[in-house]
Amino acid sequence: MGYISATKRKSILDIKKKKEKHDKISMLTCYDYTMAKIIDGAQIDILLVGDSASNVFSGNTDTLPISLDEIIYHAKAVVKGSSQALVVVDMPFGSYQVSEEKTIEAAIRIIKETGANAIKLEGGAEYASVIKKLVGIGIPVMGHLGLTPQSVHQMGGYQVQAKEDATANELISDAIALEAAGCFSLVVEKIPADLAGKLTDQLGIPTLGIGAGVQCDGQVLVVNDMLGMNPAIKLKFAREYVNLSTTIDLAVKQYIQDVQAGTFPGLHESY
Repeated sequence: MGYISATKRKSILDIKKKKEKHDKISMLTCYDYTMAKIIDGAQIDILLVGDSASNVFSGNTDTLPISLDEIIYHAKAVVKGSSQALVVVDMPFGSYQVSEEKTIEAAIRIIKETGANAIKLEGGAEYASVIKKLVGIGIPVMGHLGLTPQSVHQMGGYQVQAKEDATANELISDAIALEAAGCFSLVVEKIPADLAGKLTDQLGIPTLGIGAGVQCDGQVLVVNDMLGMNPAIKLKFAREYVNLSTTIDLAVKQYIQDVQAGTFPGLHESY
């Protein structure tokens, strides 16, 4: 039988090969069609439809409120707006903590309804069993250790994690369990750089750091942070590559002035 030609999107195999070749992996969060087109056009490796949409898109104080329906809405838009990046979707809080059956149902919904390529979930060895089942039915899984924002209340805030030998060893043990369960990559957030380097050397799967130093196989940032879209948020680990907040502010003020002065629209902008 014939097959439809494969998409030009990067696959999880492409991401794994980048580690083998010592090519650094780039990942950014994305929540809408327009931004997806721009970032994808710049040849980003991975677009993460992050539950951080709860904060930067909906204005909540943490990631917990975002629903499965909402993350699916954002993921649909990102998939439509991109063509070459691997698209990974966060499983929101409550969609995978209840039971393995509900986790699998939620993951299937995400993949079927959005066209995304993989899902991401937070947590360690306690999720190894369900990750193995997800991978077994054909759903690639990205893990997430260290600071896990969905557990912010349990952790007591957004502090650096795994600073002590015991917690560092536990994190390494969790990472090994996630790799064994079938995760194709692992986000490590806000952990000491030396620990991230040690972890990266031990694992056969790529590590993607956020606040975890340069020794990881790649890096991930919230796109709004690296574009300087919220001047009230300044994070140690988030380099601001441009200050779009100021740029947009100036553009809107100029638009208001032009409207008030009657210089917009001009003759060439009128029918």
